[in-house]
Amino acid sequence: MRYKLTIEYDGTPFCGWQKQQGQSSVQESLEKALQTALRHSVELVGSGRTDTGVHALGQVAHFDTEVPVDTYKLRESLNALVRPDPISVRDIVSVPDTFHARFSAKQRAYLYRIQNTRFPPALQNNRVWWFVHPLDEEKMQQAAKILIGKHDLSTFRAAGCQAKSPLKTIDEISVRRVGEEILVEIKARSFLYHQVRNIVGSLVYVGCGKWSISDFESAFKACDRTRGGETAPAHGLYFMSVLY
Repeated sequence: MRYKLTIEYDGTPFCGWQKQQGQSSVQESLEKALQTALRHSVELVGSGRTDTGVHALGQVAHFDTEVPVDTYKLRESLNALVRPDPISVRDIVSVPDTFHARFSAKQRAYLYRIQNTRFPPALQNNRVWWFVHPLDEEKMQQAAKILIGKHDLSTFRAAGCQAKSPLKTIDEISVRRVGEEILVEIKARSFLYHQVRNIVGSLVYVGCGKWSISDFESAFKACDRTRGGETAPAHGLYFMSVLY
């Protein structure tokens, strides 16, 4: 049988989702818990990687087992076994063996949080990017609209990206202010390495007045990472959900 997990985690103490030799990862922590619960080794396949410090509210993964599973009891066991790691299994459901956490995905959604205040965050430390200078979210939204559709996103592609092509389709992107925060939401089927963080860094240039909207568009169309804005910090980024 194949089972799908929906997972929430605080990315602060991890090297990211994927296992890496000698480092703590979300995947490894969950695989160890599954091995203890099911009494056999388990390979957990995630819907996508997250970098060091990036958080998740709706990461999805699947695993296979021949052991009979009570999904409620397994979820309770895993949430006890992963402690003290800041990981929570929100849900476990049985799925057909044709389901694949990564390749069956039609869309992934990310959220980026910016705390736009003169004072630094205390309770939200490592949860938001603190940006002290005033930001114009309306200009950021106008610039963001330029990215909707299929484009060469080389300007927002980090070195080391393993994607075969810089062409990606952004389905939705929005910038809005909620209280003291600027929220940037992006939905697409797949993303380049650091794409969201690089887009946010460039949008912030527009929001603080360093760039005009025309400057943003010129940098984007240059298809050159050196023309883009800074890479926003990982701790403001959240992997929100996957659509299948």
